[in-house]
Amino acid sequence: MRFLEMCYIIMNIFMLGWFLFAPKKSPRGLWTGVGLLILFLLAHGLIEGLRWPMIPAYLMTLFFVVWIAVHRRALSHWVRNALITTLAAFYAVITVASPLLFPVFAFEKPTGPYPIGTVSYHWTDDTREETFTSAPGDKRELMVQIWYPASSTSKGSIAPYLLHSDVYAQALHNVLHLPKLLFTNLEFVKTHSVEKAPLSDAEGKYPVLVFSHGLHGYKNQNTFQVEQLASHGYIVVGIDHTYNSVTSVLPDGHIANFESQGKEGFEQLQFTHMDKLNQGWVKDASFVVDQIEKLSKHDPDQRFTGRMDLERIGMFGHSFGGATTVQMLMNDPRIKVGINMDGVLYGQQRIPIDGLNKPFLMMSAEDTLNGATTLSDAYIASMGTDRTQVTNYYKEVDARYYSVAAGGNYWLKLKQAKHLSFSDMYLISPLFEWMEGVDVRSTHRLINTYTLDFFNHYLKQQPFERIEQDIGDHPDFTLEKG
Repeated sequence: MRFLEMCYIIMNIFMLGWFLFAPKKSPRGLWTGVGLLILFLLAHGLIEGLRWPMIPAYLMTLFFVVWIAVHRRALSHWVRNALITTLAAFYAVITVASPLLFPVFAFEKPTGPYPIGTVSYHWTDDTREETFTSAPGDKRELMVQIWYPASSTSKGSIAPYLLHSDVYAQALHNVLHLPKLLFTNLEFVKTHSVEKAPLSDAEGKYPVLVFSHGLHGYKNQNTFQVEQLASHGYIVVGIDHTYNSVTSVLPDGHIANFESQGKEGFEQLQFTHMDKLNQGWVKDASFVVDQIEKLSKHDPDQRFTGRMDLERIGMFGHSFGGATTVQMLMNDPRIKVGINMDGVLYGQQRIPIDGLNKPFLMMSAEDTLNGATTLSDAYIASMGTDRTQVTNYYKEVDARYYSVAAGGNYWLKLKQAKHLSFSDMYLISPLFEWMEGVDVRSTHRLINTYTLDFFNHYLKQQPFERIEQDIGDHPDFTLEKG
């Protein structure tokens, strides 16, 4: 809490206590107290800036003003009525605006022919020590969620967007430094997925897609996308990269929040650190593919036994998960195709000059590609660095992008998108869209269109519907082919 905010709140509390418990309240004392409150409010607003978590305090000051106006005969009748009307109007605006600005959002209905089922797993890699904890003998634990085409007769509970939504609200507050209140409505968000529904018998086997979230993200962060894919006949496996996700809640109740390893600001983005960190994510993804193979061979619940097509495995990811996808394409022969959504190419290996030699689609926000030119001096200073270092950093970023489309692969550049447009985040409140100047629903439709077209072509051998026809420049995007 900032200094003037603290002084202002303390003054509010003092006035409230005096107002409630003082046996006698002189008009001079009331006006003096309210005058001081208004002075603190003006100083706080002019110097620090007003913000919405302080609304209860602002309303308290307004209450004192209105009370004096109504109950002290020193003010005329029309002044009292004007203040009461102002208070009523202000209250009405808040009452109407709050649910509009902080809605319980809904995902668009997936367009595929299949209903969607979902089931979650807790998998432990006994071959790896957990490096983010100090307890000896801790093994690497991952929470995984699978979305899949469900039987047309599926009945059951509709899955919530997030289990333990209160834990996620606190974790998002801690990591993003935004008010926790902004995320409390996540508790009420529903999906289109039926919990533990039977797998559809319409096809003998279904291709499998592995999803890897971004740093500070979570396995459900692209529900807009994974449900669309599942509705079109894909089994999608989402990973929580424990201690690098915003939070993970393990079956024993342990909450594994994001762990920065003591690195903050620009230091956290250094290639030496991020390349090394990415090795752990690649091991996570390879382990999950191992578990997929075991689940396909023998699912204790008999849902996936013999139903996962292990010859048709793809991967996609956002941000750091996109970088992980690229590394998996180069490291794991089981991954046949991949999509990177706005991820800097961290990791040990560089894309060869002639390309990945596997089908690959890079998606980028043009805002991200603009690099240091979009960053203000104040923001750069807040990261603990200077513009020269940031410019050099983005030169390395651009160098790593050089061959992404080589060998006949594709690069989709979205003109009206920002980095988090590739996730569910901007759905939480229209405030995000207004502040960032984006239309997240339109961007999600574009992402889903090209994601589905790409995977359908390379994993289902269907002809392209859009990608080849859309190469070139368009009002909302540019699509390049190497």
